[in-house]
Amino acid sequence: MSTALVTGATDGLGRALARDLAGRGLEVLLHGRDDARGEETLEEIRRETGNEALSWYRADLADLAQVRDLADRVAADHPRLHVLVNNAGIGADVPGGGVRQESADGHELRFAVNYLAGHLLTRRLLPSLRAAGADGEGPARVVMVSSAGQAALDFDDLMLTRGYSGWRAYTQSKLAQILDAVDLADELDPAVVTATALHPATYMPTKIVPSPISTIAEGVEATARLAVAPELAGVTGRYFNGLREARPDPQALDPDARARLRRIADELTRP
Repeated sequence: MSTALVTGATDGLGRALARDLAGRGLEVLLHGRDDARGEETLEEIRRETGNEALSWYRADLADLAQVRDLADRVAADHPRLHVLVNNAGIGADVPGGGVRQESADGHELRFAVNYLAGHLLTRRLLPSLRAAGADGEGPARVVMVSSAGQAALDFDDLMLTRGYSGWRAYTQSKLAQILDAVDLADELDPAVVTATALHPATYMPTKIVPSPISTIAEGVEATARLAVAPELAGVTGRYFNGLREARPDPQALDPDARARLRRIADELTRP
């Protein structure tokens, strides 16, 4: 049985994706911040799919110490991890209004949660992903749930201390996820671990979207396809808009920008 970890699995796309993967017979590890919602989600998915192979992991991704702990607990419980979906994220509008906010580690909040947490979690889980990818059933897969809303990173002010806006913070963090996926793909053997990113659907009805356009089902279809579709085994370093391969912001294709971002992220996430 393949094992998949879905971050941000108690709401919206993450919850629906966890249900979809459980319905396909995968062992699904659900992550979120609230134990009560986690247990509620586990029970709902068990009831709807009949799949008992579900586990709950609580962690606040705005705290890198908790991200490390999450990775270490998952790795200890599951030495082989076949799918990692970095879905958890913060939208352009959050409680507190348009003021700049920081994570527990003092980093701009969206950059920390949307990008740094996934970067750290993925890197720390690479041994489990490599072990799964070497078991002869095809490569393990890392999927970054990004967005079509992308803004080039300003390396002189990554934390947006000047001219801050929630939209700018969100779109910059989402592009950073794509750079991370392409960077991972360059590093990893695609026969063992692949990395892709996608814009799942436009304005799905989730808690971070005030005016939905697409359905959750569309986003689930696109994301699950990257996570498990046999025809995409070995596909890596690509960005998809829904079901179609697309071109991200040009910065994602700049190896110097990717290397610079990786160095910064590795430094910021070091214990």
